[in-house]
Amino acid sequence: MELQDLRIGARNAFILADPVEKVTAVQDLWAGRANLTIDTECCLQPPSQPGRPPLPLLVLPRDVPRRSPYTPEGHAALVHSIAHIEFNAINLALDAAWRFSGMPVDYYRDWLRVAFEESQHFTLLTDHLAALGCHYGDFQAHDGLWTMAENTRHDVVARMALVPRTLEARGLDATPIIQAKLRKVASQAALQAVAILDTILREEVGHVAIGNHWYHWLCARDGLDSSSFHSHAAKQHGGPSLKPPFNLVARKLAGFTQAELDALPTIDAPSKSSPEITV
Repeated sequence: MELQDLRIGARNAFILADPVEKVTAVQDLWAGRANLTIDTECCLQPPSQPGRPPLPLLVLPRDVPRRSPYTPEGHAALVHSIAHIEFNAINLALDAAWRFSGMPVDYYRDWLRVAFEESQHFTLLTDHLAALGCHYGDFQAHDGLWTMAENTRHDVVARMALVPRTLEARGLDATPIIQAKLRKVASQAALQAVAILDTILREEVGHVAIGNHWYHWLCARDGLDSSSFHSHAAKQHGGPSLKPPFNLVARKLAGFTQAELDALPTIDAPSKSSPEITV
């Protein structure tokens, strides 16, 4: 049997538009990871866009309808929004695995793991949507998360700074707030969603930790100050200002240093809301 290269396999999964096919391709890569070669130096031709289905309809963030999570439709819309984030997160992890050459082999293995776990999250959420009588694509969504991937496509250090350490870390902050709202609903469906988010939060701590590890590794390799480069990258690429509250316990587990936690803005500090989170 011909050996498959991990990065080529990640790119092949990345361009698949059908969500079921993408999830299957990622899970097949993960199942066969022991037999994958890894060409760390190959420069792969980038596709113009990640593969994604014609629906959901993508609109500007301000145009996504606001719905109360305390209604059945609002609950479904909330779950759909998180599923959309997880679908983007699959593509983000695959993109990190195939796009950037010259990294250690463990970097590519780490991002394949992230892609696999994100595919599991997406499946949990779409199964829950199906139980609600809905499907991925039934609600509008926006493309805020992928915009940051486009902005950092030429710079792996900026990618690690602004996607896992910034946007995905916002998911660590947001998930307990979402769960608290769902617990107030107290329906069986809401409590099932809380349990799904427990799994997602636990594994997302690991994803942010992977981003932290490779960010600091890259800064050490390139002689960069991790704090000042992060601020520079955020300004250059349109990174969001951070806004409390913060899940300090989860952030510490994900590898943020005490100095980084102490530098987070307080409740009185002016800031803009993040345009997208990954949970």
